[in-house]
Amino acid sequence: MLEFAWPYVFAALPLPLLAWWLLPAYRERRASVQVPFFGQLAAAVGQTPQRGAVVMRRLAVQTIVAAIAWVLIVAALARPQWVGGPITRDVSARDLMLAVDLSGSMEQADFRAPDGQMQQRLAGVKQVVSAFVARRHGDRIGLILFGTKAYVQVPFTQDLATVQMLLDQTQVAMAGQQTAIGDAIGLAIKAFEQSKAQQKVLILLTDGNDTASRVPPAHAADIAHQRGLVIYTIGIGDPHAKGENRVDLDALKTVADTTKGQFFRAEDAAQLETIYGDIDKLAPVKLQTLSWRPRLPLFHWPLGVAIVLVLGLWALLLARDVILSFSPRRRGGEREQGLHGELVEP
Repeated sequence: MLEFAWPYVFAALPLPLLAWWLLPAYRERRASVQVPFFGQLAAAVGQTPQRGAVVMRRLAVQTIVAAIAWVLIVAALARPQWVGGPITRDVSARDLMLAVDLSGSMEQADFRAPDGQMQQRLAGVKQVVSAFVARRHGDRIGLILFGTKAYVQVPFTQDLATVQMLLDQTQVAMAGQQTAIGDAIGLAIKAFEQSKAQQKVLILLTDGNDTASRVPPAHAADIAHQRGLVIYTIGIGDPHAKGENRVDLDALKTVADTTKGQFFRAEDAAQLETIYGDIDKLAPVKLQTLSWRPRLPLFHWPLGVAIVLVLGLWALLLARDVILSFSPRRRGGEREQGLHGELVEP
């Protein structure tokens, strides 16, 4: 559909007529010689005297081309554009951060796979989390890896393939042997500071207790709640183990309850897969519908036609003058004018 972005520009169409009616005509003075025997001079040269004011005649084609060119220029200034049909796109209104524990205890091979085989905890977690990421179409996903220290491995992105690739490259203890749950939550809070999403979710998975954080998990969870961040915690491993290998289920429950999230306990891959499915239901994707219509500018077409018309008329008039200058009648007239000039009545 053809539309004009600035239709009010068409109010300038009558400007040439107003200028023609209101502005004074162009005048040009020429030098002259006054003689007392003007009548005898006119009779001697055989010319008819002209009036003192001579109005130049304008060809009809000049008026027509000027009018058409002005209309085209005004149309170009009004910014014509072709507006296409509406295009809609649904985008997620949720930012989702995954925090995965890489402490030394994640190396234990006591995590049961769906086929019944025992595998390394981290290997089983990566399989389930990778499948969860693959279903996050529309979400912006981030990835935090934590051990003794917490690091943002992937900032928020919709490039799910990159998130999966970097998750697959993780190794046990690459962030340190200990567990810093509070620091991971604090880093997630900082990552969400620039987020404008309506829904902010952190999914934190760990198999240990907090032994290396500078900020206690409960205090970090309180700050997260104030910032509108909902945390879902997942505990794997043995709660009755000693030291670093013991998963602190009470601390994970406190973090989840403080932020209006939920705590989950996973003992094998099947349970972990079910947990991520439950999180899908508890935190459904919120979509924002964006709609726009593509606009193709067309101002160059009327402007180009106006330029071609003006140049064409100029070339036509120039050719006409050249042809007339070489005609015998015109040459004779020019010789005669060169002898006695133009007779003008005083």
